[in-house]
Amino acid sequence: MCRSIKTLRPPFAESVTEADIRAAALQYVRKVSGFQRPAAHNSAAFERAVEAVASATTELLGSLTVRGTPRKEPAGGREAE
Repeated sequence: MCRSIKTLRPPFAESVTEADIRAAALQYVRKVSGFQRPAAHNSAAFERAVEAVASATTELLGSLTVRGTPRKEPAGGREAE
C-alpha cells in the first residue's frame, strides 16, 4: 500500500523524530482517504486521523523489541545489587 513510507524502526532508522512519524502518518491517511488535501468540511476528521496514526506509531515503536539491538538502560545506569 504506502510503498514510499520508510521503515522507522532500528536497524533501518537509528533516530526517528516526531516529524518523521507525522510524515508517515500523513502519507498513510492520505492514501486511505484518497485525499491529498481534504476539503474544509473534512479537515478536522483528517487531522484527527493523522494524530491517531502518529500516536499509535509512536506507541508501537516504543514497544518493539528488535533482536540483535542492545537494550537501553534506564537513566542512572544499573542499580547496585
